[in-house]
Amino acid sequence: MTMTEAAEGGHQKDVLLVATTNPGKLEEIAGILGDAPVTLVTLNDCAPLPEPEETGATFAENARLKAQYYSEATGLISVADDSGLEIAALDNAPGVHSARWHGTDYPTKFRKIQELFRERGVTGSAARFVCSIAVAQGPRILFEAEGTVEGQIVDEPRGTNGFGYDPIFFYPPFNRTLAELEAAQKSTVSHRGKAFGALRAYLVERDQRLAARDRSTSG
Repeated sequence: MTMTEAAEGGHQKDVLLVATTNPGKLEEIAGILGDAPVTLVTLNDCAPLPEPEETGATFAENARLKAQYYSEATGLISVADDSGLEIAALDNAPGVHSARWHGTDYPTKFRKIQELFRERGVTGSAARFVCSIAVAQGPRILFEAEGTVEGQIVDEPRGTNGFGYDPIFFYPPFNRTLAELEAAQKSTVSHRGKAFGALRAYLVERDQRLAARDRSTSG
């Protein structure tokens, strides 16, 4: 089914593939999209696929290539995100390499950040999270959005909610790390919350437009 296809007698929900296997991301995205007029499926619902090589120089480029790859491989409209942490004192590292920077164990990554801070003679740093998303139907990009959140890196991890770098990312307006926030509160300010919130608004507006078209056609 395509994003513009309507069922006979009225349009039906589109199937949207969320192209990630990260359980933390899946839970967060599902919560943000909430009651958006789509049926969500994940890569766990599809035949196994090798991951595409993320060769983009920016978050947006990687989001596009992943969305296009998974849409072409599955025949489903696909949304992919590329996100990461940019630390000012480390020249915006780890950036697009955040997921695999110094391995996949996050306590090890946290220790490495502090080690690099000591080498550079700094005790903390401004930082920001970035999330770029793209929705693709085959090679065609249907929608893109980006969200950011500004904060600071703390010395020690705090909080058990969230995932990834959340425990060391301090958000001053709430005086907490992202890992100390409840999911609903985090989604109002997080980079992923902003990007997928924009997607939800797009899906709702599109659904309303299709419903109006169907009413005018049937009338």
